[in-house]
Amino acid sequence: MQNQDYKIEIADVMLTDHAFVLRVNEENVEMLSPMDEEMLAYFLEIAELFKVIKVDGERAAFIIAIKDGVPINNPNYGVNYTWFSERYPRFLYVDRIVIDEPFRRIGLGRKIYDYVEEHAREIGVPYVTCEVDTVPYNEASMKFHEALGYVEVGTQLIRGGTVEVSMRAKAI
Repeated sequence: MQNQDYKIEIADVMLTDHAFVLRVNEENVEMLSPMDEEMLAYFLEIAELFKVIKVDGERAAFIIAIKDGVPINNPNYGVNYTWFSERYPRFLYVDRIVIDEPFRRIGLGRKIYDYVEEHAREIGVPYVTCEVDTVPYNEASMKFHEALGYVEVGTQLIRGGTVEVSMRAKAI
Protein backbone atom coordinates (compact mmCIF):
# COMPACT_ATOMS: atom_id res chain seq x y z
CA MET A 1 0.00 0.00 0.00
CA GLN A 2 1.30 3.45 -0.83
CA ASN A 3 1.44 6.25 1.69
CA GLN A 4 -1.78 8.22 1.80
CA ASP A 5 -4.45 9.23 4.25
CA TYR A 6 -6.32 6.13 5.28
CA LYS A 7 -9.70 5.86 6.90
CA ILE A 8 -9.07 3.75 10.00
CA GLU A 9 -11.90 2.17 11.96
CA ILE A 10 -11.48 0.32 15.25
CA ALA A 11 -14.41 -1.85 16.31
CA ASP A 12 -15.22 -4.79 18.55
CA VAL A 13 -14.47 -8.17 17.02
CA MET A 14 -17.68 -9.67 15.71
CA LEU A 15 -18.50 -13.22 14.62
CA THR A 16 -17.91 -12.16 11.01
CA ASP A 17 -14.31 -11.22 11.96
CA HIS A 18 -13.36 -14.58 13.48
CA ALA A 19 -12.03 -16.13 10.27
CA PHE A 20 -9.82 -13.08 9.68
CA VAL A 21 -8.47 -13.15 13.25
CA LEU A 22 -7.70 -16.88 13.07
CA ARG A 23 -6.05 -16.60 9.64
CA VAL A 24 -3.81 -13.66 10.49
CA ASN A 25 -2.88 -15.19 13.84
CA GLU A 26 -1.93 -18.48 12.16
CA GLU A 27 0.13 -16.70 9.50
CA ASN A 28 2.16 -15.08 12.31
CA VAL A 29 2.04 -17.88 14.88
CA GLU A 30 5.85 -18.16 15.10
CA MET A 31 5.79 -14.81 16.97
CA LEU A 32 2.51 -15.42 18.80
CA SER A 33 0.65 -18.09 20.68
CA PRO A 34 -1.62 -20.35 18.65
CA MET A 35 -5.31 -19.48 18.58
CA ASP A 36 -8.27 -21.64 17.69
CA GLU A 37 -12.01 -20.94 18.04
CA GLU A 38 -11.94 -22.02 21.70
CA MET A 39 -9.06 -19.65 22.54
CA LEU A 40 -10.70 -16.87 20.55
CA ALA A 41 -13.88 -17.33 22.61
CA TYR A 42 -11.78 -17.22 25.80
CA PHE A 43 -10.22 -13.91 24.73
CA LEU A 44 -13.69 -12.53 24.02
CA GLU A 45 -14.56 -13.30 27.65
CA ILE A 46 -11.46 -11.85 29.33
CA ALA A 47 -10.19 -9.06 27.05
CA GLU A 48 -10.58 -5.39 27.87
CA LEU A 49 -9.94 -4.74 24.17
CA PHE A 50 -10.52 -7.28 21.43
CA LYS A 51 -10.77 -5.11 18.35
CA VAL A 52 -10.50 -5.43 14.62
CA ILE A 53 -8.90 -2.55 12.76
CA LYS A 54 -10.11 -1.73 9.27
CA VAL A 55 -8.26 0.42 6.77
CA ASP A 56 -10.48 1.93 4.08
CA GLY A 57 -13.12 -0.67 4.98
CA GLU A 58 -10.82 -3.72 4.75
CA ARG A 59 -9.83 -5.81 7.77
CA ALA A 60 -6.17 -5.01 8.38
CA ALA A 61 -5.30 -5.95 11.97
CA PHE A 62 -6.54 -6.98 15.36
CA ILE A 63 -5.59 -6.32 18.94
CA ILE A 64 -6.14 -8.17 22.19
CA ALA A 65 -5.40 -6.34 25.45
CA ILE A 66 -6.25 -7.55 28.95
CA LYS A 67 -6.68 -5.38 32.02
CA ASP A 68 -5.24 -6.20 35.42
CA GLY A 69 -7.34 -8.28 37.81
CA VAL A 70 -8.65 -10.86 35.35
CA PRO A 71 -8.66 -14.36 36.82
CA ILE A 72 -6.83 -16.65 34.40
CA ASN A 73 -8.52 -20.04 34.36
CA ASN A 74 -7.22 -21.43 31.07
CA PRO A 75 -4.20 -23.77 31.29
CA ASN A 76 -3.12 -22.68 27.79
CA TYR A 77 -2.89 -18.99 28.65
CA GLY A 78 -1.45 -16.52 31.05
CA VAL A 79 2.32 -16.89 31.59
CA ASN A 80 3.19 -13.34 30.53
CA TYR A 81 0.00 -11.79 31.89
CA THR A 82 0.67 -13.47 35.26
CA TRP A 83 4.24 -12.13 35.27
CA PHE A 84 2.90 -8.57 35.01
CA SER A 85 0.13 -9.30 37.54
CA GLU A 86 2.75 -10.24 40.12
CA ARG A 87 4.59 -6.93 39.64
CA TYR A 88 2.00 -4.29 38.68
CA PRO A 89 -1.26 -3.75 40.55
CA ARG A 90 -2.78 -1.75 37.65
CA PHE A 91 -1.94 -2.28 33.97
CA LEU A 92 -3.30 -2.97 30.52
CA TYR A 93 -1.45 -5.88 28.93
CA VAL A 94 -1.16 -5.96 25.14
CA ASP A 95 -1.38 -9.67 24.46
CA ARG A 96 -0.99 -9.23 20.72
CA ILE A 97 -1.34 -6.80 17.88
CA VAL A 98 -1.33 -8.56 14.54
CA ILE A 99 -1.24 -6.66 11.27
CA ASP A 100 -2.04 -8.43 8.02
CA GLU A 101 0.91 -8.32 5.60
CA PRO A 102 -0.59 -5.94 2.99
CA PHE A 103 -1.15 -3.31 5.71
CA ARG A 104 2.32 -3.29 7.25
CA ARG A 105 4.67 -0.31 7.14
CA ILE A 106 1.90 2.29 6.81
CA GLY A 107 1.99 3.46 10.44
CA LEU A 108 -0.86 1.26 11.61
CA GLY A 109 1.04 -0.23 14.59
CA ARG A 110 1.70 3.22 16.02
CA LYS A 111 -1.96 4.21 15.57
CA ILE A 112 -3.09 1.05 17.36
CA TYR A 113 -0.72 1.72 20.28
CA ASP A 114 -1.96 5.33 20.44
CA TYR A 115 -5.48 3.92 20.74
CA VAL A 116 -4.43 1.46 23.47
CA GLU A 117 -2.60 4.14 25.45
CA GLU A 118 -5.57 6.53 25.20
CA HIS A 119 -7.86 3.74 26.40
CA ALA A 120 -5.52 3.07 29.34
CA ARG A 121 -5.70 6.76 30.31
CA GLU A 122 -9.50 6.71 30.03
CA ILE A 123 -9.83 3.74 32.40
CA GLY A 124 -7.20 5.08 34.80
CA VAL A 125 -4.55 2.43 34.26
CA PRO A 126 -1.01 3.79 34.81
CA TYR A 127 0.92 1.26 32.66
CA VAL A 128 0.61 -0.43 29.31
CA THR A 129 2.63 -3.64 29.20
CA CYS A 130 3.71 -6.10 26.53
CA GLU A 131 6.53 -8.49 25.66
CA VAL A 132 8.89 -8.84 22.72
CA ASP A 133 10.74 -12.00 21.72
CA THR A 134 14.49 -11.80 22.32
CA VAL A 135 15.25 -15.49 21.60
CA PRO A 136 14.59 -15.79 18.76
CA TYR A 137 15.27 -12.07 18.37
CA ASN A 138 12.47 -9.98 16.87
CA GLU A 139 14.51 -6.92 15.85
CA ALA A 140 11.68 -5.04 14.13
CA SER A 141 9.37 -5.39 17.13
CA MET A 142 12.14 -4.43 19.55
CA LYS A 143 12.97 -1.24 17.64
CA PHE A 144 9.29 -0.39 17.29
CA HIS A 145 8.54 -0.78 21.01
CA GLU A 146 11.68 1.10 22.04
CA ALA A 147 10.70 4.00 19.74
CA LEU A 148 7.30 4.13 21.45
CA GLY A 149 8.92 4.32 24.89
CA TYR A 150 8.35 0.76 26.12
CA VAL A 151 11.25 -0.12 28.41
CA GLU A 152 12.43 -3.52 29.56
CA VAL A 153 11.32 -4.32 33.11
CA GLY A 154 12.41 -7.97 33.11
CA THR A 155 12.79 -11.11 31.03
CA GLN A 156 11.46 -14.61 31.17
CA LEU A 157 11.66 -17.93 29.38
CA ILE A 158 8.43 -19.34 27.94
CA ARG A 159 7.32 -22.32 25.83
CA GLY A 160 9.40 -24.79 27.78
CA GLY A 161 12.46 -22.55 27.72
CA THR A 162 12.61 -22.32 23.92
CA VAL A 163 11.64 -18.63 23.76
CA GLU A 164 12.91 -15.70 25.82
CA VAL A 165 10.87 -12.53 26.03
CA SER A 166 11.66 -9.00 27.09
CA MET A 167 8.90 -7.84 29.43
CA ARG A 168 8.20 -4.19 28.62
CA ALA A 169 6.15 -1.41 30.18
CA LYS A 170 5.32 2.21 29.53
CA ALA A 171 3.99 4.64 32.12
CA ILE A 172 0.88 6.36 30.79
